[in-house]
Amino acid sequence: MRTTIQLDSDVQAALDEVRKSSDLGVSQAVNLLIRRGLAAPRKRRPFQQRTEPLGLRIDVRDVGAALELLEGPSAR
Repeated sequence: MRTTIQLDSDVQAALDEVRKSSDLGVSQAVNLLIRRGLAAPRKRRPFQQRTEPLGLRIDVRDVGAALELLEGPSAR
C-alpha cells in the first residue's frame, strides 16, 4: 500500500537512527517500527476494587445470617 504521512521531528530523528543502524529504506524502517510498537506489551491500569457503602453492619461470625441479610432468605 502506498500512502503519504507527516512525521513529527522526533519521530523522523528516531526513524533516521533506525535506518542508519540497520541499513534499511524508509518503508522498511517504518514497517519495522510499527511492528515493534504493535508487538509491545500494552500497559494496563492496575486493578482497583470499587466499593460502595451499603449502610449495613454485617457480623461475619455467622455466615448464614450474613448471606441471608445480603441475598435474602430465598437464596439458601
